[in-house]
Amino acid sequence: MSPANEPRKSKADRTAEAREKARQIREAQLKKDKRNKLLIGWGIVAAVVAILVVVGLVVSTSLKNNAPVADQGPTPASANVHGGVTLLKGSEVAKSEPGTVNIADLPEAPATPPATVKAPGADAEAGKPVKVVLYVDFICPVCKNFEAQYNETLTTLRNEGKITVEYRPLGFLDSRSTTNYSSRAANAAACVVNESPEKYADFVNALFDKQPAEGGAGLSDDELKKMATEVGAKSIDTCVDEKTYRPWVKYATQEASIIGVTGTPTVMVDGKQWGKGDSAQVEFPAFVEAAIKAKA
Repeated sequence: MSPANEPRKSKADRTAEAREKARQIREAQLKKDKRNKLLIGWGIVAAVVAILVVVGLVVSTSLKNNAPVADQGPTPASANVHGGVTLLKGSEVAKSEPGTVNIADLPEAPATPPATVKAPGADAEAGKPVKVVLYVDFICPVCKNFEAQYNETLTTLRNEGKITVEYRPLGFLDSRSTTNYSSRAANAAACVVNESPEKYADFVNALFDKQPAEGGAGLSDDELKKMATEVGAKSIDTCVDEKTYRPWVKYATQEASIIGVTGTPTVMVDGKQWGKGDSAQVEFPAFVEAAIKAKA
């Protein structure tokens, strides 16, 4: 039967059909609203879970970075008990046997800070190159400026066999980051010299090139590991994760404070501190050259 021949629906039928369509539309909308509410609910749950995971990671990392450091521990190979690593010609590093340090072995700090720094192991030795000893902190902007000004000069003199350059990284400025960055970076450098001593100078340069601003978290442990890989060092992942040389850094930092180091960089040339007393008005390259001439 064609639509034209269909019987005309009564008003009651049309009303019933309209009501049925309205009911179907309402049910469809209710189902849609329910689905949307479920999606929103699950979205909120997922967001809360993600936030909790992030917070957990932040708290876990913070606890890890700020956990107490042991008073006793190993020294890296090719390093001394005073926190130092000595660069010779090219990429060569002075050899030394691994040892241990213990905070209990340090003397008590004097009641009055020493007027001059007497750095152990920094005095001149007859017949040997001039010793340049640098107490540094890897988050210290002044240390970075010192490196920018004088690293090329020191490298040239080192390659000529006239001097050796010993870095003693400290954790002096741990309070200037939220993660004890100074000590973490010093530990990473120790890990590098233990695994790949020929890459130590490159890693130190990279730490200063990518020095983070004071007041923040600093570079993460993963970033430090990546930097080591980028300079060609062997993996230091386990060493960094286990904070293997943090006790060594702690020992060197306390020893430096006891002997009168009050800031970084503190620079010693054959046992004499540059920038103090008569040397305060002498440019650093001239101070080093004078020490070299004195041995000629």
